[in-house]
Amino acid sequence: MAEKENPNYKVIAENRRARFDYFIESDLEAGIVLSGSEVKALRTGQSNIADSYASVEGGELWLINSYIAAYKEAGVFGHEERRRRKLLVSKRELSRLWQATGREGMTLVPLVMYFNHRGRVKLKIGVAKGKKLADKRATEARRDWDRQKQRLLKQG
Repeated sequence: MAEKENPNYKVIAENRRARFDYFIESDLEAGIVLSGSEVKALRTGQSNIADSYASVEGGELWLINSYIAAYKEAGVFGHEERRRRKLLVSKRELSRLWQATGREGMTLVPLVMYFNHRGRVKLKIGVAKGKKLADKRATEARRDWDRQKQRLLKQG
């Protein structure tokens, strides 16, 4: 029996460029500490994580340079649009991320921000290694070939 679509699950923002610019080694789900006006603004879908990244600083995981638009109805109780937001992960995951960024030279890239099935805001973070220009060209050539192959199969 097919599961019903959950009305609470909703993608807020997606970083589609991340898979083009980075090799994603692994990913994990993290909670995010938000104020009330930020959650209201996210419900309207006004956010961007394309220019942001995550960093382990002082034994905590932070989301840096993410954009959540101001919520007009909040008035003076609003929030700063590009503030640093704390991410919630377990100590084991935090130590693994710290080791990956410090020793292995990896980057923590936000992939998708969404409301989960319980209505909580979650962020999927990818542990990634940057691609060189030649790798990006190869990825683009493979995508073009896949598109062309689909066209040929459709015609024939």
